[in-house]
Amino acid sequence: MQKQKACLSVVASLFLATNLYSQTEQIPQITVYGATKSEQSIKDVISNVEVITKEEIEERNFTTVTEALDTISGLSFTSNGGIGSSTSLFLRGMSSNRILVLVDGVNYKDPSSTSGALIQNLMISDIEKIEVIKGAQSGIWGADAAAGVINIITKKAKKGINSSINLEYGSYDTKKLNTFVSYGAEKYDVKLGVNLLKSTGFTNRIPDKHDDKNKYENDAYRNTTIDFATNYYFTDKSKIYFSLKDINSLSEYDSSNNPNNRELKSDSHTKLYNLAYFQKIKNHELSLSYELSKFKREELGTTSATSVLNFEGKKHNLEFKDTIFYRTKDFLTFGFGKTKDEVNYKQVNDNKDSKESKSNFIYMTNTNHIENLVFSQSFRYDKYDNFDNKLTGKVGLQYIFTNDFLIKTNYGTAYNVPNIMQELNPWGGGNDDVQPEKTKSFDIGFEYKDLSVTYFNSKVDNLIDWYDPDGYGGVDGVYTNVEGESRFKGFEIEYSKLLLKDTFVNFSYTHQSAKDSKGKDLTKRAKKLYKLSIDYYGLDKIHLNVNGQYIGDRVINDWTDGRVQTGKYAVVNSVVNYSLSKNTKVYVKLDNIFDRDYYSTYGYATAGRSAYLGLKYNF
Repeated sequence: MQKQKACLSVVASLFLATNLYSQTEQIPQITVYGATKSEQSIKDVISNVEVITKEEIEERNFTTVTEALDTISGLSFTSNGGIGSSTSLFLRGMSSNRILVLVDGVNYKDPSSTSGALIQNLMISDIEKIEVIKGAQSGIWGADAAAGVINIITKKAKKGINSSINLEYGSYDTKKLNTFVSYGAEKYDVKLGVNLLKSTGFTNRIPDKHDDKNKYENDAYRNTTIDFATNYYFTDKSKIYFSLKDINSLSEYDSSNNPNNRELKSDSHTKLYNLAYFQKIKNHELSLSYELSKFKREELGTTSATSVLNFEGKKHNLEFKDTIFYRTKDFLTFGFGKTKDEVNYKQVNDNKDSKESKSNFIYMTNTNHIENLVFSQSFRYDKYDNFDNKLTGKVGLQYIFTNDFLIKTNYGTAYNVPNIMQELNPWGGGNDDVQPEKTKSFDIGFEYKDLSVTYFNSKVDNLIDWYDPDGYGGVDGVYTNVEGESRFKGFEIEYSKLLLKDTFVNFSYTHQSAKDSKGKDLTKRAKKLYKLSIDYYGLDKIHLNVNGQYIGDRVINDWTDGRVQTGKYAVVNSVVNYSLSKNTKVYVKLDNIFDRDYYSTYGYATAGRSAYLGLKYNF
């Protein structure tokens, strides 16, 4: 299904540009890097993976990475308000802390946060593709990838001068400017992207989801993202690469008991650096890279003595890698390196604390093709200074019976170490005894023509979770291990079909169960997810899209109202693109067309019916 979905989005873009069905022969090859740390054709990838291509991003006119990821089966979000608000990500029922998010190879997980990657601050800016690899990937990527990997890859510079601009305005006084320019020469290339977003938004907190949001003050958001990258080519087989992603954001939010709070703001600044050298020698592809992630956050307006005023986090990764190609399509990737996480914070009462953790690692991934069988094996050994050392691994098999039918299966183990802030826990009691989680992940599925079905089952021993003895903070809460084995299982059904040469249908259904060791449902996870997208290209120069999703039963524990339902709702959206010329397009986006009132997180507002008008120009 990952092959079908990715290809269909490319086909759709060609329709939009030409309205000629014969042009589908020009579909480019889709490749995936995140499954093995080496570029592979998607048809050879054994892991369960979906790819969001630049063509799909172009057609749907997404504003945030969250919007794009929300099209993926088995993936869901909860948010504490509108755009830019704190957002939690769930992949097959497993939460953000267990999902590795990479941006051009740099780890985006903030060690000074307890909730994983700050996904809400990632805008759609010159993105080439987004890979979503599901299931335990620690045997390849280490401790952050127990549930899967989201690999975001930005566009590369092309020969000559290329540039584009995207302007958009819409509901909640939302303004967006996205521009990109690149230059490619024989010995070097360089690119620069700038994305500016401002929105007055709507209230973050709302006592009742049916309340008029205009009764309360708005919680605004602004984001400035700058992308820079350059390559210098010593020869056609060696180059040096440098990239920088700089994200500045300011989000307003409300206190738990005051929807009209005008003082609380979160000022966030993130910088992602990547410096790498690449060298090809015969059948070897060598690389030496250093990645640095720097996170700074200031919580403005907070007054509680124990609240954290400033956060700082850093992640370092130094790595050597060699991919060795042997026989026709077989390869082995070998690598080693070291990591360091650093955290420090300051509370309103001037209390301070800091901590760091280090590890060394070595890994190997091998892939073999034996006629119609593809076999992959991965092993990784991590040596931690704060925790027990661990060997993790992954094996996968794919057998292609015919061009229309294949079966694949994967088994992987993972070792998810506690986040530094979970150990320090400035909001409650520190807990130096939090132990790493141990995960076993299995999936098996088949693809037949336009249909794919996958069964998945993950078992997590020592699941790390928040525990508050009295439920509301009178007694200090702590991050601790849930005794026993928690289980995440279910199945995904995906269907993509080209109908009547001008209509594309993409549908997915996920049925999942997330339970702790006592059989109790874990909160915030929807038990059923339905997602549907229909694209129509039968009109000259016009592309019509209608998409929507249904969130099934989903509950959350609230200390005043008990177990509260936040699911059982549907949201429908639409996009209309019109090509004024080969290089110019205008579009209209309509979100939540039926103006549905709903909670994704209990007590937090969501956007009502919204409209956005945009212009894109390439030159």
